[in-house]
Amino acid sequence: MSAFETSSAALPVFRAETAPGGAILRAARSTGLAALALLALMLFTACEAPQGGGADVIVTGGQVWTGDDGSPWAEAVAVRGNRIVAVGSEAEVARHQGSDTRVVELQGRFAGPGFIDNHTHFNSAGALLLGANLLEVSDEAGLREEVGAAAQRLPSGSWMVGGEWGAYEEWEMGDAGAAEREAFEPFSPDRGMVDDITPDHPVLLNRWDRSAYLANHLALDAAEVDCSWNGVECADGEPTGRLSPEAASRVQEVIPSKPFEQQLEEARMALADLAQYGVTTIHDNTPPSMFPVYQALLDEGELTTRIYARPSLDRYEHQAALGLPRNFGSDFIKLGGFKAWVDGIMGNSTAMFYEPFDHNDEFGIWRDIMFPEGNLERLMIEADQEGYWPQVHAIGDHAIDTLLTMFEQVEEANGPRDDRRFRVIHAQHLRGPETAERMAEMGVIAEVQPFHAIDDMRWMEERIGPDRIRWTYAFHTLDEAGVLLSFGSDWPGTNASWYTANPLMGMYAAVTRQTPEGEPEGGWVPEERIDAETALMAYTVNNAWAEGHEDVKGRLAPGYLADLVILDRNPLEVPPEELQHIGVDLTMVDGRVVFER
Repeated sequence: MSAFETSSAALPVFRAETAPGGAILRAARSTGLAALALLALMLFTACEAPQGGGADVIVTGGQVWTGDDGSPWAEAVAVRGNRIVAVGSEAEVARHQGSDTRVVELQGRFAGPGFIDNHTHFNSAGALLLGANLLEVSDEAGLREEVGAAAQRLPSGSWMVGGEWGAYEEWEMGDAGAAEREAFEPFSPDRGMVDDITPDHPVLLNRWDRSAYLANHLALDAAEVDCSWNGVECADGEPTGRLSPEAASRVQEVIPSKPFEQQLEEARMALADLAQYGVTTIHDNTPPSMFPVYQALLDEGELTTRIYARPSLDRYEHQAALGLPRNFGSDFIKLGGFKAWVDGIMGNSTAMFYEPFDHNDEFGIWRDIMFPEGNLERLMIEADQEGYWPQVHAIGDHAIDTLLTMFEQVEEANGPRDDRRFRVIHAQHLRGPETAERMAEMGVIAEVQPFHAIDDMRWMEERIGPDRIRWTYAFHTLDEAGVLLSFGSDWPGTNASWYTANPLMGMYAAVTRQTPEGEPEGGWVPEERIDAETALMAYTVNNAWAEGHEDVKGRLAPGYLADLVILDRNPLEVPPEELQHIGVDLTMVDGRVVFER
């Protein structure tokens, strides 16, 4: 079965009280150019239009937000096959009801287009959901609880790696060299805390900043670690499990490739997480190894979100060599834009600024793809010549301005073209409103993740000062200038933070600019708050346009793909502080219910 010839009826329903499951699927295929060639053979035919007859599903009796500026509200929507066939009044849509039609009574609830997330790391999310997520762990009890639970989830014999312990413990101390931080002693676990609860799993965990590692006895034995190694802590002639980065790198050399079965289980957990939040498409930063995973899930009817896949820009030549155009693929898996990077991130103070960070007098870093000088510009120009869309990470004000100049150089080299949809990924820190005006004039998309703002506020002012934060996460300034806002999550986050995939939390962050606890009063840099409908557009209509599929998704309209979500309340009517508490009652992808509370 090709990616276009999927059976929607086979899609699993993820219910709130159940976990995802499924049979073990076929072995992994090769990656890189071979993977793209395989994908090209599998993705070649288009979805069929809905056939005649009654609707399969009618959603009625509530508030239906269509995303259409001309007629934003309706009372009901009808679905046949994988397409919407009618949107309008209850009476109009009722004419499509047949003897086998399932009628979903909204009873005043809200229905709208399925959410589209502009920025995910699907494989990393699955690994954290199935494995050990230790970001909030800072003591032995928490470590044992999380590691023990992960050991129950992971396939027997598989390695448990990563974890990122201690991130939130450290951020609570601030990050500007305060006296209490100088006296801070981070949590430092040893293998005695985990050996007895990981009898079937070699373990190599790390602290969030990769400054320290923890190995259990199985991992130490597998790498034949002994006390003669540099960076191995020992007590009474035996390794304690505490390793330096250098020693840990030698252990990492013996870790086998992740079994395909484990990749599938990670993916199932990630899909269930997306389904419960109403996410029906992700713009995923996709390594080549994930394409066989996506296709295997699709073959078995288990792929319950659409994938707009974004390989790294230095791989564009592989796609070009196969003659594959932009957005090649099916309605479920498409080869979308190509991602690149200009600077670092705020979490480790490597975003590139014109002025130095207050706490370390550093300006940030340029990423490796920028070198040798002119390399990123060359890649962008060549990819643009092939019709591809570079979508580039830039966080600091210097990085954003540098990227905008590169976009101008691309247009100068290749001439004007109406179909360009360049994105500034993250666009976190503008130099001022003139940057937003420049972006608007160029037609550049701001691919932002609102939850970053309410997470970073914990320490941002300490790093760049009260004056510079005025243009941090400047959603209102960008919107007012006429820049298209594209919203997403960056799920599952960084080594320093966990970011939820819940779009309602992203809307809450953009509208209130407050922590989940409602702090600070009035919001952080309140001038940059936006209204709920602007935020909702950024998660639906705008993201469909950003990926070049505004004619088939992002709205509820006849002929569009039947991706929709039912919420227990109307996000455009509730008080802003209630946005984060809105629940998803039903998620539909391709005309089939994939989550129902």
